[in-house]
This record gives sequence, structure tokens and C-alpha cells, in this order.
Amino acid sequence: MKDITHCSVAQLSEKLHAREISAVEVAQQFLDRIEAHRELNAFLDVRPEVTLDQARRADEMLEQGKGGFLTGVPVAHKDIFVTKEWFSTAASRMLKGYKSPFDATVVARLKAEGMVCLGKLNCDEFAMGSANENSAYGKCFNPWDSRAVPGGSSGGSASAVAARLTPVATATDTGGSVREPAAFCGVTGLKPTYGRPSRLGMIAFASSLDTASLMAPAARDIAPVLSKMVGFDPKDSTSADHPAEDFSRNLGKPVEGLRIGLPRSWFSEQLSPEVRTCIESVRDFYRDRGAVIVDMDLPMAKLGVPVYYVVASAEASSNLSRYDGIRYGYRAKDCATMDELIRRSRNEGLGDEPKRRIMIGTYVLSHGYYDAYYLKAQKVRRLIAQEFQKAFADVDAILSPVAPGAAYDFGEKADPVSAYLGDLYTVPASLAGLPCMSMPCGFTGSGRPIGAQLTAAPFNEALLLQLADAWQSETGWHEKVPAGF
Repeated sequence: MKDITHCSVAQLSEKLHAREISAVEVAQQFLDRIEAHRELNAFLDVRPEVTLDQARRADEMLEQGKGGFLTGVPVAHKDIFVTKEWFSTAASRMLKGYKSPFDATVVARLKAEGMVCLGKLNCDEFAMGSANENSAYGKCFNPWDSRAVPGGSSGGSASAVAARLTPVATATDTGGSVREPAAFCGVTGLKPTYGRPSRLGMIAFASSLDTASLMAPAARDIAPVLSKMVGFDPKDSTSADHPAEDFSRNLGKPVEGLRIGLPRSWFSEQLSPEVRTCIESVRDFYRDRGAVIVDMDLPMAKLGVPVYYVVASAEASSNLSRYDGIRYGYRAKDCATMDELIRRSRNEGLGDEPKRRIMIGTYVLSHGYYDAYYLKAQKVRRLIAQEFQKAFADVDAILSPVAPGAAYDFGEKADPVSAYLGDLYTVPASLAGLPCMSMPCGFTGSGRPIGAQLTAAPFNEALLLQLADAWQSETGWHEKVPAGF
């Protein structure tokens, strides 16, 4: 049988609807590929019998003429989305063996379209990290270079898509957790406007920032899946009641006349020359096709990292207080008192990074420090959002780097602060709740991928996909696959 694991979402859909191949055969090929590349540790839970059962149901829908565009197309979910049929652990010992009584809304919406789940993907514990080094079940590897981090927290999603273990993967983005791993693994990643996808069933890290997202090789793969994934959810109090739309509608349209801003301070000496060259090539591409390149700046964005780590840690401290060893999750044994049970359960069940952020968050929320840290951070967050709002009165989109450099080696950023500072280009848009994406735009001299970041005003995902598709239609960076995959 011909290998279909390198097909696009559209190609898979076409073959499935033409009945050239069955959903079961498609699923089996991807399951075989996942098994053959277990060394990546991209998947945490794979259940072939459940996957093939979903594929059989998809085949029935297709045979009856009831299947939609995505019916039978495989997808893999980051282990932050709860699922009834697979474990939902947030890559933490605290939730080892936990099975949810319901599917996350994102999972349920794609399941209703007939998409076939391949399993759950590795990530940083509770989505806290930028390298996927913090998973309780072992680090995930970058298929381009086993010494390099895949990025985080959605490293499993990026690694699996890059290695073509799945044609599309869900992910989450709190402060860059989709864009950075997408850049490090040479795939396309999109974070929608905050509130556009439902957060129901997403294991919470920072509730005012967490956003369900997607990764795939190309913008054309993301668009049809995003169209079905997002939508108002009355069970989610932060869900945006925004009209449904077809995110594929602008694909193939020219970029002539669009105004693209480049924030000058983001191209300082801290940006590696190789990344600068790649971003400038994207800038020149758009200029040559009629887009207007606008020199601009976002001076408040430099405060994004300290603001983000105050706000996100405060919310993490609150959200993770539920893991006490009593209601659900890991419970320490042989405890003499309730106090010892809670203390030991949290100490034994949580990893170093969640503990670090809980401590930071508890401190900034404590009496005497709330005004000095948390309240001030929220005020600066508002200023950052207002600065973006003002910028989008003059430009349609902003082009920038995703990270100061390409993927670094495991252990290279053992100091947590140095890892946090690597988020300086991604956290500002997250704090403002803006849609943004990463797309492949080149490689370093050592063969590690580089990504470019596009950011737009709220609810302008279709514009981002249009810009990314224009670039990808004439370049081949997104088509590159690591050797051996």
C-alpha cells in the first residue's frame, strides 16, 4: 500500500472521499509510524483499538455519504486536553492514570467531524516550560536533531507533526507554547484569539492566557481544522460569542496592499544573525509582492516577560491548588495527618517547574505584595494590549522573530531565568490575547529550523493564514522533513 503519512489534510480528505483508501488504513499507517518512532517520546498514550474503532465509524460515515471534509483524517491531542478514552495527565505524576468522564470541547468538536484520534502527546508538565524538558514521563526529542529541544510546552505536538506521525495536532499556547516549538521543529503553528476556542476540558495553567491551538506542516492544513475547532461554548465563561467563519476563504489571495509592520527594537543585537537573515527574507518576499512594509515599534513589549511570569505564576498558584491528594490525583501513602497528606502529595506529585511557579505565584499574591507585583503587572498588561491596539490602527499584521535563536541543546538553559527570557518575542501577544502564528522560513548552518512570527488584531486568523499561505505557496520550507522520517 502506498505511504500516505506525508499527505496534506486536503490530500487525505480527497483520497478518503474517493474511497482510494479507508480511514482504517490511514489510521493504521500512522499508528505503525508512531510505533516505529517511539524514540521521539512524542506520544504518551496510544491505544490502537480505540483509534481503529473511531476509524471504522468514520468509514461508515463516508460510505453513507454523511462524512465531512475532515472525516477520517487523523489528529493527535496534546495531553492538556481531557479525553474519555485516553489518559489525561498533563505530563505530570500528579495525574498519572487519570481518565476524564468527558471530552474537552476542542476534542469533542473535532470528534464530531469524524476526525480520528491517534493518541495523547507529550508536553511540559501542566504546560509549564519552553523545552519539553519538564515532562514527568521523559523529555520529547526534536526529529531534526536529537540533541536539540523541540520547544515547549507543546513539544510533543511539534515533534509529531515534524516527523509526520500525525497530519495535524492540537496544542495550547499560554505564552508561546505553540509558536516556539513550531519554529524549533520546522512546522506551522497557530494560536487563535483568546476566547475563540473553548477552554472547557483544558487542564488549567493560567486561565486568562491558555488558548487551544493547532500545529500542522502548512497553513492550508490548519485552516479547515480551525474552522471546526473554534466556536462559542456556553459552558466556558471566557468563550467569545463570535460568528463562525471559514478560515480557508482567504487562502490563495494576494498580499498586495496589506500593511506589515516590523518592530525595530525586536531586531536588536540579542537576535541571532541567522534568524535576522531569515526574517528579512520573509519581509522582502512580502514587499516584492506588493505589501507595504511599515517601520514601527512596540516599546512596552519589552516588559512582557516580567509581566507574564507574574500573572501566569499567580494564576498557576490558584489553579494548581486543587491538586491536594484528596479530591483526585496522586495521593501520598502512610500519612499520619491531613497536613502531611497534602504536603507530601503535592511534593511527590508535582515536578520542579510547577513547584517553582506555585511559589512565585503564591508570593506575588500574598499580603503586602499583591499591589506591588500582581496588580502592577495587570496594569502593565493593559498598556501592552493598548499599544498593540494602536499599532493595528496603522498596520494589518506584524512580522517578527519567534525566538532569539533556533532550538538550543538539552540542558543548555538549566537556569530557569535564561529559559524565561527566551519568551520575549512571544509573550506580548499572549498578554494581549491576540492571534499569532509561526511558519518555517529557513535553517541555521547546523540544520536546525527557524520560524517567523505573524501577529494580527483580534479575530483576524484568516488574515494570518492568508499571509502564511502566500509565503508557503512560493517557498518550500514547510515541506522539509527530517532525515529518516
